[in-house]
Amino acid sequence: MRWMEEKKRHENLTYLALWGMLFAVPVLSLYLRSVNNPAFDFEWKEVFMIWKQFGIYLGIFLIHHLFLAPLLVYKQRRALYFSIVAVIIGGFIVYQCSNRPSERRAFNHEPPPHEQREPSHRQHPPHPHDFKEHRRHRPPVMVGQHDIIALIILILMLGMNIGIKLYFKSRYDTKQLMALEKKNLEQQLEYLKYQINPHFFMNTLNNIHALVDIDPEKAKDTILELSKMMRFVLYEGDKKGVPLSREFDFIRNYVTLMRLRYTDKVDVQVNLPAEVPDYQLPPLMLITFIENAFKHGISYQHDSFVHVKIEVRDERKEVRGIWLCFHCRNSKAEKPNEEQGGVGLANVRQRLNLLYGENYTLNIQDEPDTYNVELQIPLT
Repeated sequence: MRWMEEKKRHENLTYLALWGMLFAVPVLSLYLRSVNNPAFDFEWKEVFMIWKQFGIYLGIFLIHHLFLAPLLVYKQRRALYFSIVAVIIGGFIVYQCSNRPSERRAFNHEPPPHEQREPSHRQHPPHPHDFKEHRRHRPPVMVGQHDIIALIILILMLGMNIGIKLYFKSRYDTKQLMALEKKNLEQQLEYLKYQINPHFFMNTLNNIHALVDIDPEKAKDTILELSKMMRFVLYEGDKKGVPLSREFDFIRNYVTLMRLRYTDKVDVQVNLPAEVPDYQLPPLMLITFIENAFKHGISYQHDSFVHVKIEVRDERKEVRGIWLCFHCRNSKAEKPNEEQGGVGLANVRQRLNLLYGENYTLNIQDEPDTYNVELQIPLT
């Protein structure tokens, strides 16, 4: 999606700017020292030595940014994230301890090469007492100041990465919420305009009119179902979520009304859960697939079928929660019904993306004789 690409681009530009400034600091520092001190020579060798250390941090940052941070920020897999980060920090500590400056150089206080070039007024040989005092106050091997500072920098770097990701995720979620509210309104308007259109009402009312003389009681029940269906569209269609029982009732009413239009050659089966759990889903999400099945799969010359099955189960072990599994299978007519209706699969996909991001599954199989839709979405 466009917003997702913009979020990634802005986030990557932020990291690029921060790391660019970090790698530019040693160059600028040595340049200013060479300008202010004529005896000091600017050497790229020293810059490369500093960049080598920065490169280690950069490598760890890239691993954390690309693979580890998403586990915590997007997938909420805290145990796995902290376990891997602990291993990386442990490996970093071992590397720092095995690559610290040599003990002899630290013991003798050997000055860096550029400081050796600077003249000194007096040089005295070290007194034996100095060595004794130095050995007495030397820190333990595993808690050197250089190692502690490096570890603190690493932890701050990883925290910065998490903080930036959370910031951009918050901005992205806010934009998604605004777009979703707008999309829900557009969805309702489109639904009222096309899904329950005058042509549909004309056919339904004609069928009800025919039933008045044949089966008055059935005609009354059909009118009642039609009123329930319209009430759901008008008063529930603009909500963020509706109970499963309400959505299932709407599907039953819709299928009942559609059965009035076809003969017994059309095999219509709707299998809904007998016990509906207390969960919610976005309104009018599933009816588009059922509407398309009737519109494009019914033939008046040959036997046709529309089979709908909905299950509520916990089948995704890697992600905790309850999932709705929707299956819709229909035959394909030689000349599909061309009456305009529905909001189209493109809009349904866009609505699913706005609602669930990548946390849903939609598989559509367009075969020569049949059309199959399988949708899995998490319930709240």
